[in-house]
Amino acid sequence: MTQSKAIRCEKCPLRAQYDKNPHSLLGRIWRWHINFCPGWKMYMKSLSEDQRKEITQKYFLKSVDKN
Repeated sequence: MTQSKAIRCEKCPLRAQYDKNPHSLLGRIWRWHINFCPGWKMYMKSLSEDQRKEITQKYFLKSVDKN
């Protein structure tokens, strides 16, 4: 996939909704969605190790797929 996929994840309106109010319906849908979204996995792989750690902590992710 292209780098534009990562940019869309970074500026995703659902992600912004989660950041604004994690308990909102759209925010919870986004958080559930990133558990299996192939675009999110590619986005995470495109980040530096420090950025991955920061996002993992911010969104309470259990692990990051490094394959």
